[in-house]
Amino acid sequence: MDEGDIQSFVDQIQHLFPRIMRYLDAEATRELIGLEVTPSQMNALVSLYGADDLPMGELAELLGLTESAATRLVDRLINMNLVRRGRDDTDRRIVRVRLSSYGTQLAELVLARRQEQFTRFAARMKSSERSKLIEGLSALLTVFGDLEHEAKSTKISTL
Repeated sequence: MDEGDIQSFVDQIQHLFPRIMRYLDAEATRELIGLEVTPSQMNALVSLYGADDLPMGELAELLGLTESAATRLVDRLINMNLVRRGRDDTDRRIVRVRLSSYGTQLAELVLARRQEQFTRFAARMKSSERSKLIEGLSALLTVFGDLEHEAKSTKISTL
């Protein structure tokens, strides 16, 4: 890819992504209507959904938070009766988090709403467009993962 192609790509991404993010933010707000949880709280619930007693450090990493920020978030979720926290049976230093039955119900409701939303979205696209979108988003996530890994490696090597 030459410099002109890269610049064209960057220009298009800078035009498209803010519009896509506005749409996704609006959809996230709609899916939470009446649930009395914030988007970050719902992200935590969805991350915990299907996980058995996730260690706090893993939850923090999934959410892109520090452990102290994840702990504050979990504290709020505990107060809302959405999650439970406990110590690991074999290593008491490890704090584990899991959904309460109410938290599971809430996560299932939002996941069902998301399923409906993405089904509507997919139905308006051609099969080939859906395939290209998945391919492109997968490539983008791979690049993000590579960049994140490089950043961690650089941080470790400078210590």
